Amino acid sequence: MKKKTPIPAEKTTIGATATINFPDLDWHGVPARVDTGAATSSFHCSKVKVIERNGQTLLSFVLDMKKGGASKPILVSDFKERTVKNSFGQSEQRYVIRTTVEVAGRQVRTQFSLADRYKMTFPVLLGRRLLKGKFIVDVSQ
Repeated sequence: MKKKTPIPAEKTTIGATATINFPDLDWHGVPARVDTGAATSSFHCSKVKVIERNGQTLLSFVLDMKKGGASKPILVSDFKERTVKNSFGQSEQRYVIRTTVEVAGRQVRTQFSLADRYKMTFPVLLGRRLLKGKFIVDVSQ
C-alpha cells in the first residue's frame, strides 16, 4: 500500500524583524530579530536563579520588558539547563523554558533560552527550531 504524504501546513511569511507576544508571560508588543543562523530562540532577562519554595524547585528570573522601563518577576517549574552556543560560537550553560509565542498571528509553543541581551537592539531572537515548517523568512519585508 502506498504511503500518504501529509499535506504541509500553510507557512507564514515574516521579515527579518517582527513584533511578537508572549501570552503566558503577559509580555506583548515585543520587538524580535529573526535569526536563521541561531538554532534556539532566546529572550532577554536578568536575575536568573534556581530557588526552592515549598519543596519545589523553581526557576526565578526578571523580564526586563523595556530598557529603562518596567520589569516583571517570573517563576516557572518547567525548565531545563542546556549547553547553547552564543553569538560568538562559544558554548555556555543556559536555562531553557517552554512557553507560547505569537508570531504574525500564529501561536507556537516552543523553547526559549534565557540570555543577557541587554546590549542587543532586540530583546528576543527567533531561531530555526521555532521557524522550521511554520515560517518563511523574507528579509525584504
